[in-house]
Amino acid sequence: MAEPLAQGLDFLVSRSDWSDCEFREVPAPAPQPGEVLFRVDRFALTANNITYAKAGDMLRYWDFFPAPDGRGRIPAMGFADVAASRHPEVREGQRVFGFFPMSRYLVIQPARVGPGGIVDGASHRVGIAPAYNTYSPTDADPAPEHEDAHMLMRGLFLTSWLVDDFLREADRFGAEQVVITSASSKTGIALAWLLAGSGPSRPRVVGLTSPRNVAFAKGLGWYDEVIQYDDLESIAAVRSIAVDMAGSGGVTNRLHHHLGDRLRHACAVGATHFDDTPREAELPGAQPEFFFAPAQIQKRSAEWGADELNARIGGAWADFRDASRSWLEVVRGAGPEALERVYRDTLAGRTAPHQGHVLSLWVD
Repeated sequence: MAEPLAQGLDFLVSRSDWSDCEFREVPAPAPQPGEVLFRVDRFALTANNITYAKAGDMLRYWDFFPAPDGRGRIPAMGFADVAASRHPEVREGQRVFGFFPMSRYLVIQPARVGPGGIVDGASHRVGIAPAYNTYSPTDADPAPEHEDAHMLMRGLFLTSWLVDDFLREADRFGAEQVVITSASSKTGIALAWLLAGSGPSRPRVVGLTSPRNVAFAKGLGWYDEVIQYDDLESIAAVRSIAVDMAGSGGVTNRLHHHLGDRLRHACAVGATHFDDTPREAELPGAQPEFFFAPAQIQKRSAEWGADELNARIGGAWADFRDASRSWLEVVRGAGPEALERVYRDTLAGRTAPHQGHVLSLWVD
């Protein structure tokens, strides 16, 4: 007879005030016929998770994992094990990688199981990009020693790789330099690494960051110049692309007014800054365009085929993961107190850029 499951636990935030958060105990789920129960082992928490909250309504991130009473469960990249399966093609004990709530358990309703992974077909996730609904068995990849880096940066790296691919396809809009806001964010770092290694014709790479992170960003060696936000107007006024990882209205306004018509493309990617000046409705230069990574994945999958796309991304990811060993420090935490502390630090921008937080709601 199987051992009884421990009590469930969910981390919930207010969809209108992300600083309002709580933990709720819930009964351990019992999968119904055709369903699979995951025991969420651990997950990564970065500024990117706050971006999911900011874009929760626009991009349906709140729909991933429904919650009661105006609350939401922020998605996180992580690993889980199949605790119980009532689906004939999913075996118990299997380990998977994918999007999970910051919870102890998740029940899914597999619509498809195959070499591409286990796809959740629950009604609340219909219409969401397939990349977000797929759980990938970890039979050989990643190896256990790479799991922390995988959950901390694999998804962020994928976004950066797709941004770089999009810019290459557009001949970088004829720009001489790429300006990356939130240069010390992991997504910003990955894009700087990709641009720095793109050959002799590569554009100049300029990073914008807060004063406390300037030295760190410079030390990476992948930015040609790192400038603090207060000195933004010192950026060379040449043909430029802005890749906005910060989501700060004030910074966006200043950057557009400084570069004017020299700003050939403005790519909005993230939201590491949360309480700020509203962005102006009409700005000088190219108007900001939100970059939706799944659309670029689908485009390249259709053009190259999934195997070729995965091979290109996988090779670049392995190189970046190895390069990150020089600066990334993994910090693990367990239990509700650890999760709430890191969440509040992330929300307030207090986390150190060289650290990556891996968390679990299970305490050994």
